[in-house]
Amino acid sequence: MINYKRIFKLLICILLVFTINFGFLSQVTNQSVALSSKQISQKADKILKKMTLKQKIAQMLYVYVPAKSAEAEQKKYQYGGYLMFADSFKNKSKTSVKNTIKKWQKVSKVKMLIGVDEEGGSVVRVSKYKKLRKSKFLSPRDVFKKGKNRYSAITKDTNEKSKLLKSLGINNNFAPVADVAYKKSNFMYKRSFSTSAKKVSKFIRYSVKAYNKNKIVSTMKHFPGYGGNGDSHNNIIKDTRSLSTFKKRDLLPFKEGIKQGCPMILVSHNIINCLDSKNPATLSKKVHDYLRKNMKFNGVIITDGLDMEGVRKIGKNDGEIAVLAIQAGNDMLCTPYGKESVDAIYKAVKEKRISEKQINTSVKRILKMKIKYGIIK
Repeated sequence: MINYKRIFKLLICILLVFTINFGFLSQVTNQSVALSSKQISQKADKILKKMTLKQKIAQMLYVYVPAKSAEAEQKKYQYGGYLMFADSFKNKSKTSVKNTIKKWQKVSKVKMLIGVDEEGGSVVRVSKYKKLRKSKFLSPRDVFKKGKNRYSAITKDTNEKSKLLKSLGINNNFAPVADVAYKKSNFMYKRSFSTSAKKVSKFIRYSVKAYNKNKIVSTMKHFPGYGGNGDSHNNIIKDTRSLSTFKKRDLLPFKEGIKQGCPMILVSHNIINCLDSKNPATLSKKVHDYLRKNMKFNGVIITDGLDMEGVRKIGKNDGEIAVLAIQAGNDMLCTPYGKESVDAIYKAVKEKRISEKQINTSVKRILKMKIKYGIIK
């Protein structure tokens, strides 16, 4: 006669053993994902050793995604990232965008940063199109005004941006904007969260925390802060403010973002007289040294777009601008000039105008960031 009670007890025991073991395995899996700083560094070193000099240089380039043959271009040059603009999403479905990015990643020996400027408000790339989101993301300033729980609304908005970007295969947002505008007539006013450095700092805190939690690489911009200055897309801009003004005001949001672990900072093209009266910040070693030594930032430093007039009007060609940007201390170059930049930087290394040690240091920073944020699995 079948003893059902005994069988039932046996099944319960098996189920308990399975449940306990499954929980243990889940715990081990989670622990393996959360690598220590030492493990991340060792993994980055391992990848770095296998790369050729040209592959390392290409890893430092964050190239504007080519309108045609982006997959073939990536297969050939192995860039560190592709920056997507609104045209990349026009008339595209979520599935189409996702599949396109998958193709780029498939041909990448080192997985790419895929980035957009999805700030909200006047600067949106993805949410501009209803096929991808029902409505455009509001500016952080408007999100704050309309939210019942003001800074909680910022967290919610950042979470929504992160979720949308991740669903498409985008792992990097060129946000949040850390600039503190002075008044409504300023170029950066609509993109700036507030004219109060204290409020912008708090906005940065909530934004960076949310991006980090969602494993999206955030990029604070535009160091060391536009303030009330004009548009460097079209002109060379000279900032005549004192260093004490920067310390009391513009640097505070960046300081907060660094404290919260923002992985990447974008440097503006403005000439900051109090730090370097000759060179745009992007090409200034003094500005980069200040960010490293005084601000204690050890993450990835990236240039603003190297096709902007604020840097092009210095009169150098595309390749030489790329070389100057590396010499200044940038880890990544945001540029439409991929091949030209690789060739020029490679030549500069061979001529000993740039040391391979510096290249290795920058590439390791990039690799560590990619590992930490799960881009390199």
